[in-house]
Amino acid sequence: MGKAKNVIIIVVLIALVGGYYFYLSNRNKTEDDTEVTAVHDVILRNLETNYPPTPKEVVKYYSEITKCLHNENYTDEQFEQMADKLLALYDEELAENNPKDQYLKDLKNDIKEFRDSGFSILKYTTSASTDVEEYTSEGRKCAKLYCNYSIKTGPEYKTSKQVFVLRRETESGHWKILGFDLAE
Repeated sequence: MGKAKNVIIIVVLIALVGGYYFYLSNRNKTEDDTEVTAVHDVILRNLETNYPPTPKEVVKYYSEITKCLHNENYTDEQFEQMADKLLALYDEELAENNPKDQYLKDLKNDIKEFRDSGFSILKYTTSASTDVEEYTSEGRKCAKLYCNYSIKTGPEYKTSKQVFVLRRETESGHWKILGFDLAE
């Protein structure tokens, strides 16, 4: 009788463990189980406590957001949140020249045109830290660096090289994007 009782207990335990495993592997994902996407990742960054410390890191974060905007699916609310993150990286002078309503409209049009042309950003590469050119202009520290974007359109791959100019804020010490353009 003792052996039969032990066998029954073991069978019941195996059934419970197997049932629990089956439950875990086949249950529907809840909102808490949602995986963090690239869009969520860039949106969740708190720039007040985790601002990129170097010009290179500012351009990398800018490029992460740009890649998400041009490649990923997102809601209108997420679009605005990512645009706000971009604006937070801009120097005060650049932000003033891009009023938010017009900026959102222009950005949305640029993204639509990019996607309608069948383009996607595969990756980006910033200048090496040793290639960041720092200088002083009008008494303020500035930095100049490049970022190469690998872009795919259909079966073709292209590279777009942009030059970024950043200026260091006097109060916070943060590097902010003063301007950018296609490199010659």
